[in-house]
Amino acid sequence: MNSVHAEAARNTRSAADGESEADMKIKLDQVIDAIETADDAYTYFYDTQTKETVYLADPMYTGETDEELAELIENSFGRFLRFPTKYDIHEYSIMQSFIEDMPDGAARRELASAIRGKGAFRRFKNGIRYHGIEEAWYSYQASAYREIAVRWCRDNELEYEE
Repeated sequence: MNSVHAEAARNTRSAADGESEADMKIKLDQVIDAIETADDAYTYFYDTQTKETVYLADPMYTGETDEELAELIENSFGRFLRFPTKYDIHEYSIMQSFIEDMPDGAARRELASAIRGKGAFRRFKNGIRYHGIEEAWYSYQASAYREIAVRWCRDNELEYEE
């Protein structure tokens, strides 16, 4: 684990150290960044005391371990909030919704076919490039990530700022 992240996670600043309730907001971009980087190798957390994003590596994927941080997360009930994982995000469902929202036509039909079976993500990316709709896709995806981030904040009773 990056020592900067580990040190941030171990820092124990709190509201009693001079932070007001107004300072307890999270920037929505911080949540969106965690969503955009979600993968199998790392689990990302929001440290409510330091306001930092920290992560734990999955040793099966990375070979990295940080037992000290893992123990801190496990023993600090309520301090660390797990950001959405790739399984919470459902990128495939976002692609399906994008296709369903497209007007009828060749692009919609081809993309709907492209996302079936193994290699769906690669074929989808190739298809949006071929049809010149990459910008529309990335805008749609950003909007979906923002909705997930807002929902995460609400579910965790965190105020957020744009």
